[in-house]
Amino acid sequence: MVVLGIDPGYAIVGWGLVEFKNNTFAPLRYGAITTEADVDFNLRLKMIYDDLGEVIKTFKPDSMAIEKLYFTTNQKTAIMVAEARGVILLSAKQAGLPIFEYTPLQVKTAVTGYGKAKKPQVMEMTRRLLKLPAVPKPDDTADALAIALTHIQAAGSELRQKMYREGNS
Repeated sequence: MVVLGIDPGYAIVGWGLVEFKNNTFAPLRYGAITTEADVDFNLRLKMIYDDLGEVIKTFKPDSMAIEKLYFTTNQKTAIMVAEARGVILLSAKQAGLPIFEYTPLQVKTAVTGYGKAKKPQVMEMTRRLLKLPAVPKPDDTADALAIALTHIQAAGSELRQKMYREGNS
């Protein structure tokens, strides 16, 4: 199983491909889609859509796992991230990928075993689980890999296996 993990944003979209085979995690590729602040926002969305479409076309993952949005303060930022997230979801759906969503709490619990883990703990455990020499940069990339790991662990549950077979999201 190859999972494309996504940490959504509009300035930086972290992505990471993780394979789970023979009971082992293997990072295949990871990176970030970046857009510049001085570029028209609608063009930034198109850049995200196009670049992610290339990642999907090139690596052909089996599914996509994406972080659910959670904002408490800046509504303008939340709306812009939600719009970017929309083009990310569209890109995956057009490619026929099943989409699975996870909260930050689910990611922290899956990767560290502790739902109140701090970001550096999650990043370090992601590095260890994937046997990487260093935590990937930018942080959004490490977050995307953690989201992919979360889905791989959740896919082991009976409910997730059923959803995965049926292609539900």
